[in-house]
Amino acid sequence: MTPLSHILLHLESMSLNTKISSLAAAAFLSMVLYACFVPNAASVHPSQVDFGKFPLKKLSEYGFFKGEMKQLQPNDKVLLYEPAATLFSDYSFKKRFVWMPEGTPATFDVSKPNETLHFPDQTILVKNFYYPEDFARPEGAKRILETRLLVKDKGQWKAYPYRWNDTQTEATYKVTGETIPVTWKDEQGKAHQINYAMPNKNQCKSCHNQKDAFVPIGPKIKQLNHAIAYEDGKENQLTRWIKMGYLKANATDIAKIKSLVSMNDAQASLNARARSYLDVNCGHCHNPDGPASTSGLYLNYEENNPFHWGVMKSPVAAGIGAGSFKFDVNPGKGKASILTYRMNSVHPGIMMPEVGRVSIHHEGVALIERWIDGL
Repeated sequence: MTPLSHILLHLESMSLNTKISSLAAAAFLSMVLYACFVPNAASVHPSQVDFGKFPLKKLSEYGFFKGEMKQLQPNDKVLLYEPAATLFSDYSFKKRFVWMPEGTPATFDVSKPNETLHFPDQTILVKNFYYPEDFARPEGAKRILETRLLVKDKGQWKAYPYRWNDTQTEATYKVTGETIPVTWKDEQGKAHQINYAMPNKNQCKSCHNQKDAFVPIGPKIKQLNHAIAYEDGKENQLTRWIKMGYLKANATDIAKIKSLVSMNDAQASLNARARSYLDVNCGHCHNPDGPASTSGLYLNYEENNPFHWGVMKSPVAAGIGAGSFKFDVNPGKGKASILTYRMNSVHPGIMMPEVGRVSIHHEGVALIERWIDGL
């Protein structure tokens, strides 16, 4: 007989006050038993952690998740978010969350739509990378490989990568990167295997760089202006952020910014899908303020000059990355453009992006080829 059953067995023979005391004891015992037998049962919350001690050694010490940590169930005020257009990372799935301190909402500059939201100090962005065993059942069994934290402290963003253990009970701070063998089965049942590259801490800077400052990439107004499913129903993300006190904004300013779309959005035009794909996969570097600004190739969604998209534009210094082709984008010739040539390679001197993948995104290449064919 369990301790809880023993308490309940004697309730009928007790006085009212004694029953109340016993029920309280039973409730306490239940919580103790839950904490003992459910791994990673949340005992802390992000609001309780000491930023002066970052990075913490274990991911569980931050209190982002409740229950079994591998279920990635967010704790109170840890908010799920999903960008409309997603960065290709070797077919990995991602689950993203944000936490901000109470009473300090993010803001944005309507005149700078390519900028990330202006987050307050002590904001934490949480990005989990995982592979379902079977892509046809994405909510089924999965293997989480890493969790990347971006933390804003004293006006500066810092990156803290965490590597999950094989038992999926914990993730440990790891700055050196790692190559991880991964297998999965796609939607058609075909088996795949790659050596997933978890980047080292310094490699993060190569993409998260605007005007020589380390910044996030994904959480922008143009990426968040669409509905997603929360535990209590579906809602536009910007509406949810405003309700939670995570964003200070008005509908007029939001409407001035063009929203990105998913490459799989059947309701969106080919142009919108292709430009959105290029924005998130290339535009964080290839924009007037990014590390590749000197190339003159600007692939952020707001760029209106086709020449800066690469149309009939010769590269500044591509080396072997140009192959035998003359133009970044050769209208009507999707397979004979430098842009798709570099996307369709894993050669270190040719491939673009230079980091963040070890495989080719065949669906992405096909999308951009179709787009160029139609120009």
